[in-house]
Amino acid sequence: MLQLSTKLYKKLQRQYSRRINLDLKRIRRVLEKLNNPEEQLDNIINILGSDGKNATGISIKYFLEANNQKVNTFTSPHLYDVRHRFWLGNKFISLKEIKKYKKIIERTKQKLTLFELLTCIYVLAATKTNFDSYNLCESGLFFKKDSTNLWSNPLAQVVTNINFQHQEWVHPKTMTEICRQKVGYLSDDTTIYIGKQKPKILKIIKGILKNNSSNQIIYGSWKIINKNKKKYYKDKKNLIKLNSKQIHSDGLWENVGLAIKAALDFGINPKVIKKTVPNIQFEGRVQFVRGKLIKILKKNERLLLDGCHSDEGTKNLARYLRKFKVPIYGICGIQKNKNPNQLIKNFKGIFKKVVTFKIPDEPSAMSSSNLRKIAKKNGFDTIEAKNIKDALKKISTSEKKIVVLWGSLYAVGHALSIN
Repeated sequence: MLQLSTKLYKKLQRQYSRRINLDLKRIRRVLEKLNNPEEQLDNIINILGSDGKNATGISIKYFLEANNQKVNTFTSPHLYDVRHRFWLGNKFISLKEIKKYKKIIERTKQKLTLFELLTCIYVLAATKTNFDSYNLCESGLFFKKDSTNLWSNPLAQVVTNINFQHQEWVHPKTMTEICRQKVGYLSDDTTIYIGKQKPKILKIIKGILKNNSSNQIIYGSWKIINKNKKKYYKDKKNLIKLNSKQIHSDGLWENVGLAIKAALDFGINPKVIKKTVPNIQFEGRVQFVRGKLIKILKKNERLLLDGCHSDEGTKNLARYLRKFKVPIYGICGIQKNKNPNQLIKNFKGIFKKVVTFKIPDEPSAMSSSNLRKIAKKNGFDTIEAKNIKDALKKISTSEKKIVVLWGSLYAVGHALSIN
C-alpha cells in the first residue's frame, strides 16, 4: 500500500506545481464553485509558526481524542505516506478517497498548486465526518496567503515558535516582515495562543497584534518548569506533572505545553491531560527508532531521527545531544535553501564524525560532496555516502554510540519509509 501511495503522490507532483505561489484567489474560486464546503466545518483550529507546528497539533489531537472528541487534522509535509496528511475522525484518508475528491476538484477546471489541491481534498473529506468534529489545520508557508487561511472566525489560532526562516519569500527580508506575514492576518474574532518566543520576536508579535480584538493568551501565563529533575506544566490554576519516555527535547516539551494550555481552555480535565502525555509520540522528531535500519548497526549503537532544518531546530537538538556521555555521530541530508553552513556549525563539539548524503527525489537537495565540504570547513571529520543505508554501514563499528540522522523532514521521511 505504501508503494501505491508513493506512486500516487509522484503523479500529483507531476500534475500540480510544487512551486510556491502564495495567493488565496485560486483556492477560493475552487471552493466557491464547490458551494463553499469549508463553511460546513466547525471548531477550526489554525496552527502556524516556523517550528513546532506538527508537534503542537499532534499534542492537541491526543488531548481532544482522550476527551472522547472527534478530530480531523490536515498536516504538512508528510514524512513518507501522503495519506498521513489527512486524519479523519478515527482513520487516515484512503487512496480511493484522495482520487475521488481530486476528480471533484478537477471538474471546476481551475488551476491549483499541489498544496492548494491537498487543502481542498482535506476540506471535502472533512465535511463527511461528524459535524461537531474539531478541525486542526497546519499552515504551509506563513499565513497571510496560505491556503489554510480560509476561516474568518475559527475556534482558535495557535502560534508556535517563529524564527528567521523562508526569508526568500518576503520583502523586506526582516524578522518583522516574517512575523507580519504570520500573525498580521490572524482573525480578530477568535482566541490567539502565542507559544514561547525569543524576547525580541515576542515584542514584534505584540506590536503587530496591538489592534487585534481577539482574546490573546501569551506564553508566560503558562510555562513548562523543571522541579526536582521532573517536568511540570504550570499556570495560575494548574500544576501538572509531565511523564514521558518518548518526548525528549526541551523544544518538544514547549510545544506540548502550548497544546496543554489550549486543551485546558477547551475544557479538558487536567487529569485527562496528565494521563495522556505518556502516550504522545512524534514521528521523525527526536525519535529513537527500531526496524530495518537499526539492523545495519551493531547492538551497542542507537539510531535517532530528527527532521530539524532550521537554526532554532538544530540548536534544540544540539542541546538535547549534549546530555549524552557516549560518542555521537551525525548523518545529514539538507536542502540548499536551509543555510547548511549554519545548521552544521550548530553541532560543533557534538558530532565525532559526520556522514553526508543527498536526499533522494528532492530537486533542492544539496549534493553530498558540497555538504561534506561545508562540514569539513567547520572542522568535522567528514565522509560522503551514496544513501542512508550506505551511511549507516560506513559509520557502524563496535564502538558504543548514538547515530543521529538529521537535516530535513524529507531525509527523515525517506529513512522512515525504508524502516
